[in-house]
Amino acid sequence: MDIAQLLAKEGVVLRSGASSKRQALHTVADTAARILGLDETSVLHALLEREALGSTGLGAGVALPHARVEGLDRVVAIFVRLDTPVAYEAVDDRPVDLIFALFAPPSDGAGHLRALAAASRALRSAEMRQHLRQARTADAVRALFVRDTTPATAA
Repeated sequence: MDIAQLLAKEGVVLRSGASSKRQALHTVADTAARILGLDETSVLHALLEREALGSTGLGAGVALPHARVEGLDRVVAIFVRLDTPVAYEAVDDRPVDLIFALFAPPSDGAGHLRALAAASRALRSAEMRQHLRQARTADAVRALFVRDTTPATAA
């Protein structure tokens, strides 16, 4: 799955101030609502409902929140890099500064799961996380995900 196809340039926020997990999720919801034409409160509620089931903090400063949202016809991603990491109840108890959020239509099952798996694989790489923390533009972030999903050529 090509993660970059799910992540529009407008869905990349490289400098965001948040002092809590809720504020960070609010930034994600605001960005998603703005670019997708959805109600921000509904998007935030969907994210918080999912978080109530268990934290989506993967560890190593990364969170992968995800939710099913009415009004979508495909899986969409949002990437937010926080200026200062926030407590997120991650599995390693480390604060989070990289948030890769996925939103799917309520009826989408397999596509949502494939996108979650692909994003999780990409974000597991220490090199990828370092590059995401250093990226200066939305295009640079998207290029990292394109590069990550490009099959290696045979030697």
